[in-house]
Amino acid sequence: MAQDQNTGQNGATSGNGTGTAVTGAGSSVDQRTADGENPQTLTTRQGHPLTNNQNLRTVGSRGPATLEQYAFLEKISHFDRERVPERVVHARGAGAHGVFEAYGKVGNEPIEKYTRAKLFNTAGKETPVFVRFSTVGHGGHSPETLRDPRGFAVKFYTEDGNWDLVGNNLKVFFIRDAMKFPDLIHSQKPDPVTNRQSGERIFDFICNTPEAMHMVSFLFSPWGIPANYRQMQGSGVNTYKWVNAAGEAVLVKYHWEPLQGIKNLTAAEAEVIQGKNFNHATQDLFDNIKAGNFPQWELCVQIMSDGEHPELDFDPLDDTKIWPEDQFPFLPVGKMTLNRNPENYFAEVEQVAFGTGVLVDGLDFSDDKMLQGRTFSYSDTQRYRVGTNYLQLPINAPKKHVATNQRDGQMAYHVDTVPGQNNHINYEPSSLNGLKEAPRSAPEHTPEYTGRLIRQTIDRQNNFKQAGERYRLHEDWERDDLINNMVGALADADHKVSDKMVELCTNCDPDWGNRLAEGLKAARAGKTAEGGNQYNEGKAAAAVEQAEATAHNAQPY
Repeated sequence: MAQDQNTGQNGATSGNGTGTAVTGAGSSVDQRTADGENPQTLTTRQGHPLTNNQNLRTVGSRGPATLEQYAFLEKISHFDRERVPERVVHARGAGAHGVFEAYGKVGNEPIEKYTRAKLFNTAGKETPVFVRFSTVGHGGHSPETLRDPRGFAVKFYTEDGNWDLVGNNLKVFFIRDAMKFPDLIHSQKPDPVTNRQSGERIFDFICNTPEAMHMVSFLFSPWGIPANYRQMQGSGVNTYKWVNAAGEAVLVKYHWEPLQGIKNLTAAEAEVIQGKNFNHATQDLFDNIKAGNFPQWELCVQIMSDGEHPELDFDPLDDTKIWPEDQFPFLPVGKMTLNRNPENYFAEVEQVAFGTGVLVDGLDFSDDKMLQGRTFSYSDTQRYRVGTNYLQLPINAPKKHVATNQRDGQMAYHVDTVPGQNNHINYEPSSLNGLKEAPRSAPEHTPEYTGRLIRQTIDRQNNFKQAGERYRLHEDWERDDLINNMVGALADADHKVSDKMVELCTNCDPDWGNRLAEGLKAARAGKTAEGGNQYNEGKAAAAVEQAEATAHNAQPY
């Protein structure tokens, strides 16, 4: 817009040196300027131009300072509150914007046969996405070389509202019942007394949770340390449903396959990288996107008819199991490209909020009780961590019409009213021009249930078969790394824990158990096993001594 000596940007008229005469309605991102200002002029949050951002107002140059200075109070009090509580899990993360392109089919079949979700229904249809990668158990500034599952969460901004596909890089999980989730995470977090993680704690939990052995076969192998975020797989982990136009449902699992290939690190290799750059995965993602080397993943699904499937030796809802690919093939449905870095880490990567219950029409929950527990926990966490109105933040808001009767709460950014609505009416139903329910365009999926309410584990647990198969599928160097990492974590653990782990590994594969037992015997006899990981108590103690022994003396000043 043209600007003369009496007119500020966007139509704000100056008062010939006496200030800004504001006309018209503004917005929360109003860009109008006063006399003597330009778009780079520093102001307070109240819009007051700051002429001195270097010094407090004091009695003489030495002080004391006075406390009536609004600009300082606003600046320092906001600084004191810059951090929101970090995520209990998935605290360390990186993210990027991109686009998902649908193939319009599932494999070679019309996708409408299985789901009426609109984002999949047309070849070439593009849906904006935001992806957050993360480590699961460690804190917000922990090294990205640590052994840990990686989070792989995708927010699709669809025409029907947001869909969050919240998963990990590994296709299985430690537990199958949400009742145990706090216990699992507590065992992976630092000791409440020493504030240090230990292999004894995590394996104490695992040795009493045999369903976790499939996860152990991945996590303590090189698959537990992906080389970076671009070259790792993603999985929805839990079982979901697709629902078609007739209200019929099938079970479905989601998988992200990186078109850049898959790369993992041994513990020794990761240790070397950590000594040079503990933010290497975040930098890798940012630098590649900045250079135009946009990472891509193909989204594939596995489909199974809805039911208990007694012919299988596992329950299809069990998230500690993989559906065999020869029986349930991977069917491509689309491709995701990440092509834009965040403009501000906090506003986007830190404040983005995902939930497993965020589904659009055509997508549904299965009866997986781990999934149902996550569905409450994830969104409840965001309301506590970011705030009641976290869905009004730009990174979380859907890219479509929103109209609700939800009101107030901390940091309400706006009211979800629409033109023509009676603003006095914040309830439904109403005859006074309030919001109305949307018409239903397709029948709801209505599964039928018969049974007693009970507290029991599933019938087909089969805790060791797939873990043993994974052990045998590992390459020799992967098996070597798996054994070395477990020995490093268990060598200083209580024998009750290590003996149980040897027993569980033997149940998976006798060679696994034998090699673990031999490695522990050698390590305890003083023959240090190669490798190890961050839980290795012997290496940790040696590092403490090394820090003092190799340090350089200095004189006080």
